[in-house]
Amino acid sequence: MIQLTQKEKTLLEDQKKHEQICIEKYTNYANQTQDPQLKQLFQAYAAQEQHHYDTINQILNGQVPNLNQGQQQSMAQQQNLASAAQSATNMQGAMANQSDASLLNDMLMTEKYVSSAYDTAIFEFTDSNIRQVLNHIQKEEQQHGEGLFNYMQSHGMYNPQ
Repeated sequence: MIQLTQKEKTLLEDQKKHEQICIEKYTNYANQTQDPQLKQLFQAYAAQEQHHYDTINQILNGQVPNLNQGQQQSMAQQQNLASAAQSATNMQGAMANQSDASLLNDMLMTEKYVSSAYDTAIFEFTDSNIRQVLNHIQKEEQQHGEGLFNYMQSHGMYNPQ
């Protein structure tokens, strides 16, 4: 059982709200997109955001989540996500729906913000195990951003030049 400082609790409550928003956005956007592969990507990310949300709840309840168990599940999820992103990337073609481009832009901005918020939170935690857990979540948020970026770039929605 870990004891959290008031600041740590506040930071976790903030991250929990961020994860809830990500779950809601990915779920809603999966229902709005025209591309079945993008729908699959959004649904997969929503599931992973739910896992993040549950992990934060564990920490708030004084438990240190078992990273090894989570990592095995997470590695399998990442392989599935990479496969979905690769399938989406392989689907070259005409400029995608503008609506999809707006959804993707919003999620990329959201992931940038959430990753940045984790970066700040990580430095405020006294327990190194919790830091590792938050760092792991942040890495997955960055992978979401990369998947979104790759999809956008391959469909002519994002030009990094």
